[in-house]
Amino acid sequence: MTDCFTFKPGDTPLLISIPHDGRALAPGMAEGMTEEGLSLPDTDWHVKQLYEFAGASGAGIIAANYSRYVVDLNRSSTDEALYAGQLSTGLCPTRTFSGADIYLHGQLPDEVEQRQRLRQFWQPYHAKIKTELAVLKKRFGYALLWDAHSIRGEVPALFDGALPDLNIGTNGGASCGSQRSNAVVVAAKTSEYSVAVNGRFKGGFITRSFGAPEQNIHAIQLELAQRCYMNEDSGKYDKQKAEPLVRSLHGMLTALIS
Repeated sequence: MTDCFTFKPGDTPLLISIPHDGRALAPGMAEGMTEEGLSLPDTDWHVKQLYEFAGASGAGIIAANYSRYVVDLNRSSTDEALYAGQLSTGLCPTRTFSGADIYLHGQLPDEVEQRQRLRQFWQPYHAKIKTELAVLKKRFGYALLWDAHSIRGEVPALFDGALPDLNIGTNGGASCGSQRSNAVVVAAKTSEYSVAVNGRFKGGFITRSFGAPEQNIHAIQLELAQRCYMNEDSGKYDKQKAEPLVRSLHGMLTALIS
């Protein structure tokens, strides 16, 4: 069986989390899924590839190997809604962002299956982040967590119109100290990309649960519009389009650390 995540330690105070670029499915899961579900349309495509530069620059990276359709690592284990009054896809999603069924009739995961997925995939990922942040804090006196995401630029069920290119979330300032978050925002705004701060994406469960600036642990979520680095229709990574984005990401991460 595939390990539920890959981890590469770094030599800086920064840990990058990539929870939604995984493509693997739980054993036996595919047989009960629709064609639309099997295409994994809500994957954060190529985010792991996009952040390869950060690993080469000394950041630690943890990346999920399994699809968010197995279990959504950026939601709480008790499945509370992250954003009141907005569409919630759930801890073990049953519909895509566009509203299509992920499972065939009668094949929805029951409570026993959901609890198993929580134990097997969700808990190890979160335990590793907690452990690594403690290691970084002990070594450097503080720890930084960057939760890396991407999404199609237009998802009518989730937000109106087109999403800005760079969507920075700090849970309204609660997950990251203002000095560090302001530095990241300044770096983002010097780029060619449009920027939103604590807008539609304020930070999911990972950012909210691990960010504790009063304890010298700072967490930021970045939700990227996929049009910035790939063809949203074909799903293909566009290296030429991604190059300026990588430079901007490098600047934002450098600002966070320094």
